[in-house]
Order: sequence, then structure tokens, then C-alpha cells
Amino acid sequence: METINKLEVRNLVMQDYLELRTSMIEAYNGIEDAPWKQSEIRKLLSLFPDGQLVVLVDDKVVGCALSIILDQSQIDDNHTYEEITGNYTFSTHNPKGNILYGIDVFIHPKYRGLRLGRRLYEKRKELTEQLNLKSIMFAGRIPNYNKYADQITPKDYIEKVKMKELFDPVLAFQLSNDFHVKKIMKNYLEGDVHSLEYAVLMEWHNIYYDQSPKLINLEKSVVRLGLIQWQMRPLKNLESLFDQAEFFIDAVSGYGSDFALFPEFFIAPLMADYNHLNEADAIRELAKYTEPIYQKFQEFAISYNINIITGSMPHIVDGNLYNSGFLCKRDGSSEIYTKIHITPNEVAHWGMKGGDQIKTFDTDCGKIGIMICYDIEFPELSRIMADQGMQLLFVPFLTDTQNGYTRVKSCAQARAIENECYVVIAGCVGNLPKVNNMDIQYAQAAVLTPSDFAFPNDGIKAQATPNTEMTLIVDVNMDLLKELHQYGSVRVLKDRRHDLYEVVNKQQTKG
Repeated sequence: METINKLEVRNLVMQDYLELRTSMIEAYNGIEDAPWKQSEIRKLLSLFPDGQLVVLVDDKVVGCALSIILDQSQIDDNHTYEEITGNYTFSTHNPKGNILYGIDVFIHPKYRGLRLGRRLYEKRKELTEQLNLKSIMFAGRIPNYNKYADQITPKDYIEKVKMKELFDPVLAFQLSNDFHVKKIMKNYLEGDVHSLEYAVLMEWHNIYYDQSPKLINLEKSVVRLGLIQWQMRPLKNLESLFDQAEFFIDAVSGYGSDFALFPEFFIAPLMADYNHLNEADAIRELAKYTEPIYQKFQEFAISYNINIITGSMPHIVDGNLYNSGFLCKRDGSSEIYTKIHITPNEVAHWGMKGGDQIKTFDTDCGKIGIMICYDIEFPELSRIMADQGMQLLFVPFLTDTQNGYTRVKSCAQARAIENECYVVIAGCVGNLPKVNNMDIQYAQAAVLTPSDFAFPNDGIKAQATPNTEMTLIVDVNMDLLKELHQYGSVRVLKDRRHDLYEVVNKQQTKG
């Protein structure tokens, strides 16, 4: 896979046309007359600009989803593509209708396998909810049917694709995106020899239909978190680590998680090959894996459409050894964070240095903070982050004993209360008998909350089974934090005595 620095899904504009046309020719096997004409795209944009979506990789259009609005009464079970589009004039578009009708989706073949089509479908679903439409409908092709037409009927073909006995790239994709089959239609698209002019009328229902429509591109009210409680185990090589990590990322993204959180130093099993070295040299050998791990996790973030917090790993900059991690965002961008407070053990055994940046990160789910393990025991850091608007604080940690874990968890609970935010902690479990200074671990991943009536009485939204490898998937309601800030039983952030004291980020005040 090529390196991707930026990924974006946005509305189509007329200036995209040349790139759109080029990608569409590639998507439709080089057929020169396949692309939409410039006049047709201009017409669509004049009628329904919000319904035309493109996906861009490094600012280049590589995919598209086009749609119109129809009233359900306009959709006859036996319609053709020509009829539904008004002979490609889109005169059928009805702004007062209740169905979003998809008229095209494609992805440039060079960028398939990154689940970009799924992103376009998800944006269509969001738009359907925001416009308070009843459902999404379209007639999907079945391009592999021609291979089996002399053996089975279209109905049997669809059933076999559903049961995964046969594969159809279009139908299988649509079924995996929660669309269901309404009807098989004949003579839908003239000239579709691969589907023998059959199509499958499909529908996705908007369960929020009739609720008040929402404004587009608002931050999410409910954020889903995927916490990974990682089992330390011997690993043969880097690919084994990637396989295990991808398993967990696939699992939490499959449940629609917005974030995946890995623990501090979860890559430590790779240090077993250097156990013959002293600890300071071994950790520096481990640091050679950091760049390829970062690159791979950035690929995972894009292909699984999830923001990944990579825990932490040794990172060498200008000869200095740091404990750092990466926020790999699903839009293709990334940022680094570094542990500021280094434990006595990290200094004595590894010669680590602390970072000097206190910052928050903007994400598609709002502003977040990330602190590595020992940092959570210093309240000044999270207070500065809270003043910058942080509402979600992620804490990858690594503790060897239960009392070490208790320090992390107790301080994390305090940070949730005093900063009116959610704190998310995840650590490693199990033993590593062949890695010096990393032999035992203890952890219990958890999502911790403020303490008021809208939250659990014990301030624990959810927690994993102690010292057992597992995932924890948790929804948190961001609107509750806003209500707490304004109307809570106590209002910790608002009631501070700024006339007596303040917490200052000296790094930002220099110069």
C-alpha cells in the first residue's frame, strides 16, 4: 500500500470534475463513455449539492457517491435506471421526498481495499439521518451473475452470495453495509452484460426517521471507545505483532468504535531478541521498530476507519531516548505525544528523557488529551489540557504490580472528577519471562467518569476483567459533560479561585 498522508470525504464541487472523470474511467475498466458528462454533474450540483460526495487521498479525487431525493411513491418496483434519473436529466429529484436514492458509487481501483466505499456509504447514512429521510435505496448491479446464469436463477444467486457460497463484489459489499434486498429487477440498466441487465433493489432504513433533523458535520454526541487489554506473549517477529494488533483493531472497528487505545510499551515482546544485551542497549534496539510500527498503524487507521492511539514505544530523537506514541487519525493525518514524567525505573535502567510538550489534539470526535502512565499522577498536566477544551483523556499505561495499577487508576479517577472529563485507561497483562525489566504486568482497563447524578455512582463507566486479555467497548455521551459543566451539583472548573492561583504552561509562555 502506498503512503497516504491525508484522507478526506467531502461534498463534490465542479472543480473536481477532471479528477472525477479520470478516476471513473479507471473504475469502469477504461470505458471512455462511462463517466458522467460535465453538464450532468453541474445539474446534480445545482439540484442537490449535499448529496454528491467525493473521497480524496492526498487531495486527489479517487472515489465518488452521487444521489438524488425521491418520494417513495416515485419508486416503482420495476423501474429502470433511465426512468429513475429522468433520462439522466434528474428531473425526478424531489427535495420534499423521503428517500435518498443512490445513482452511482465508485472507487479508483488503485485505492480499493482501504474501505473507502464504506466511508462514502457511512456519509450517505449520516446525510439521511440529518435530512430526516426514511431510507436509502438504490438498484445494485450483480456483475458476477453472468458466470452462473446458465446454472442458477438470480434469486438463487443472491441467496448464495448472502450465504457466502458465491462472491459478488457489488452485492456482498452492499449486504455488509446493512442494506437488505427488496426485489430483483429485470432490464434495469441497458447494456449491463455482466449482470445480464438484472439489478437488486436494496434499502437501508433510518431508525431515527421522524426525529428532528441535525445540522451537518456536528461533533458526535456519543463516542464509542475500544480499549485493548494486551496480553504480553512471545512474538516471532514484527509481522506477528502486526497480526495480533490488526485482530484487535478489526474487532473494535467492527463494532463501530471511534478510537482504539493500545497500552504503554505493548511492543516489549519484540525485545526478547536482545535479551543478551544490557537493558539500555536492548531498549534502543527495540526503538528501531518504532517507525515501521507507526507506518503500519497509520495504514490500519485509514483502512479500518478508526482513530488509533498507539500506546507508547521507545523513540530516539537526536540521540536521546523518549517514551512516545502516535495518534493515527482515520483521515490520514497523525500526531506524536511523549511521556513527560519519566519513572525512576525508566531512568535507571534505560536512560530515558522526558518530553516538554503539553498539548491537546483535535479529532473528529472533539478535543482529546493523551498522557502516558506516570503522567496521570501529576494533576497539573490534565488541568492545562482541560483549559484547552479537552473532554476525553486517554492513558496508555504499564504497571507490574497491583499497587502500581492502583496509583494509576486512583489518579485517573481524580482527573475525571476535577477536569469534568472522561478518562480512558488501558494496560498490558501477563508475563514476559525472556525480557529483562518487563517480566510481570498487571492491568484492568477502564473508562472513568465524573461523579454526579448523570454518571455511575462509583465513577466507573465500564472496566475489564483484571489481568485477562480482552477488549472493552464503551459508549460515552459527550453532551453529559456540557450539562455537568453548567448544571452539576458542583462545578469544579467554574468554581476555581483564579484570583488566588492558576496553573501555567511555561513552555507556551516562553518568548
